[in-house]
Amino acid sequence: MKASNLPMGRQPLALIMTLLVLTAATSLPAQETGTASVQKEQMITKAIQYLEKAQLEDGSYQTAMKLPVTAIVTTGVLRSGRSASDPLVAKSLSYIQGFVQEDGGIYAPDSTHRNYETCIALLCMSEANRDGRFDKLIQNAKTFITGMQWDEEDGTEVTDPAYGGAGYGRHRRPDLSNTQFFIDALHAAGVGPEEEAMKKALVFISRCQNLESEHNTSPFSAKVNDGGFYYTVAAGGSSQAGETEDGGLRSYASMTYAGLKSMIFAGVDESDPRVEAAYKWACKHYTLEENPGMGTSGLFYYYHTFSKALDAMEVETMVEENGTKHDWQAELAKELAERQNPDGSWTNDNPRWMEGDPILTTGYSLLTLSYCE
Repeated sequence: MKASNLPMGRQPLALIMTLLVLTAATSLPAQETGTASVQKEQMITKAIQYLEKAQLEDGSYQTAMKLPVTAIVTTGVLRSGRSASDPLVAKSLSYIQGFVQEDGGIYAPDSTHRNYETCIALLCMSEANRDGRFDKLIQNAKTFITGMQWDEEDGTEVTDPAYGGAGYGRHRRPDLSNTQFFIDALHAAGVGPEEEAMKKALVFISRCQNLESEHNTSPFSAKVNDGGFYYTVAAGGSSQAGETEDGGLRSYASMTYAGLKSMIFAGVDESDPRVEAAYKWACKHYTLEENPGMGTSGLFYYYHTFSKALDAMEVETMVEENGTKHDWQAELAKELAERQNPDGSWTNDNPRWMEGDPILTTGYSLLTLSYCE
């Protein structure tokens, strides 16, 4: 061992200083993690305090679509650590149960969004079902939504672009947003990739991707072919992000993450070209400042779908094409901390798709934070 060149009297001091530097360096990540965790809990506490003040006597919230928004908020509260017996949660669960129909659906009697409302409620009741108290309700709701799927039972053939999809109800064409909620609800209720409803849904999901493959021969895939997803291939096709000059349907982030997540829940391997292409698109367009392709429209919906998809894929770090790495969980939690209102709520300055409503947007934010471990 090479002898130290330091005078004997100086060695202990040098050793102490070295140890202090090393200790400080190794403790920084732990300190940062601890600070982030505390900040996250503070955000959640403020949000729940806001919701406790905003909740109405019947367990709902003052919002345009009371049933689904109450279910979204309640799922977020449950995933934030509150139990089904917590007063805030219990009142909302009772409210939601008041909409259970004889056909197994969970929707308002005059609703034209029966599939959507049931899927969102089913997600909530599955999250609350820690002791099996809602087993029958969940089974009946699962049967109801599978009956709403476009398939052979209603004369929809596999060659039809609508095949396998789900919509707000049966009065309109299916779309990727509702189909992802359909898959989410089935997954939460214990339905696996081997079941027919999942297999059929995957057919529709694959056709909403801008990727030419054996799974997708729609006329739109060749026109963009970037791996992203759009709103629907059915009824002539539609993208909220608009069309290209040659009639292609532009991809956008919230639907791309919806497609990614849905493929994972439907059992598609991460090495599958469909997943690889979608994830490559996601990495290329990484940002938390907007919903890529849509600006700030649907920003908080995007945050929720983004976080749930990456959690399903068990992604810890996203890497852009230029090599920039992102700890998406830490960055997203930080973004939400900066966007939280003083009263504990969140709102989007862009009110499209009801995101000017602090109840809905706070529900989305709690759900998002639940995936930011």
